[in-house]
Amino acid sequence: MMDPSTVALIGFVAMFGLIALHVPIGIAMTVVGVVGFASMAGWNGALTLLATEPASTMASLDLAVIPLFMLMGSLAAAGGLAKDIFTTAEALVGHRPGGLAATTIVASAGFGAVCGSAVAATATFGRVALPEMLSRGYSGGNSAGVVAAGGTLGIIVPPSSIMVLYAVLTEQSVLTMFSAAIIPALLSVALYLAAIWLVARRNPASMPGSEKLPVATRIMAIGGSWGAILLAIIVLGGIYSGVFTVNEAAAIGVVFAFFFALGRGKLNRQTFVEVLSDAASATVMIYIIVFGAMIFSYFVSLSGVSEEIIGGIQALGLPNAGVIFLLILIYLFLGAFFDEVAAVVVTLPFVLPIILAMGYDPIWWGILNVALIGVGMLTPPIGINVMLLNAMRSDISLYAIYRGVFAFFLADCVRIFILAVFPQVTLWLPSIL
Repeated sequence: MMDPSTVALIGFVAMFGLIALHVPIGIAMTVVGVVGFASMAGWNGALTLLATEPASTMASLDLAVIPLFMLMGSLAAAGGLAKDIFTTAEALVGHRPGGLAATTIVASAGFGAVCGSAVAATATFGRVALPEMLSRGYSGGNSAGVVAAGGTLGIIVPPSSIMVLYAVLTEQSVLTMFSAAIIPALLSVALYLAAIWLVARRNPASMPGSEKLPVATRIMAIGGSWGAILLAIIVLGGIYSGVFTVNEAAAIGVVFAFFFALGRGKLNRQTFVEVLSDAASATVMIYIIVFGAMIFSYFVSLSGVSEEIIGGIQALGLPNAGVIFLLILIYLFLGAFFDEVAAVVVTLPFVLPIILAMGYDPIWWGILNVALIGVGMLTPPIGINVMLLNAMRSDISLYAIYRGVFAFFLADCVRIFILAVFPQVTLWLPSIL
């Protein structure tokens, strides 16, 4: 009989081989997990696992929040909330050099509070903000770079579907994850705004300001985003005040977003079907990945390869900080190839035991993990957000977009350093709530 560690290695290579052949990640993990488990424990156990894990996942109340957040985000986008947030932010800070770029970052963070997806936020502001910046004289690379970077805020600003997924897979509290993300999210926005200020100061012509509006007009513009503000207050305020559970807050958010879009005349039969279709397809994709991740995790656990990896790392004699540095490099690489969900669930069975063995808090690692995946979505050779914008605007070259995200990449490096070296930045708020 083949050594379990060898079986695990073959399984890992086979999984990436299937992914390279464009087999969906969840299916690839499921196939490898079932076959690998069967090779060590027999087909009866493997088939039982194939039946029970999807059933238990579907019955999880914690995971039920994901389709609700997906539907809320789709309804919010259909209702024009992203455009409202952008218009308000533009009225407040758009007159400054780099103001429209700062508007995009602030609006992306605000939309992230009702969306929870980096790719969705990037696609939305690629339609809302990118044409505005280009029409005001912004360079194509800088404009696309701002949108790509702002899109990554969709997964670090709570509520975030990837945080829910991480919490479920690691058996952590979803509310604690959301609380831990607040300060890192604010730090992300602050560093991105600092990067814009530096770029605009160095080359004002690449990020010109617009005409300054009267104070009264700027104040009135805040009211234009009342729907987005109220939705965020209902969802986040309800969660953190303890009035609602996370699931209840998400459900109420869906109802509010539905009636808001309906009241504005943005929701007809065709649009409603499209909203349901978008939310359903995204949810199905996530659930299939979760099925595969659960089954693959059992296979990895049975093989004992996690313990061998931990032992191998300990044999290297690296300090804990050195191990974290290596993991950071790995996640920056993976984030360039996978979306946020896939990059987390594929690596979790191998990485989480290492983190726990070194005595680190899984909540801290979860937030750092999400932040790292966001950075990877901006880095070559295949930064997903960059590729998405290049597909949307083929007139802006990949080289120009990568140049445009460089300042934000440096800001992200500062953020990752702060989060990695000072865990209390992440853990302080949950400790006092």
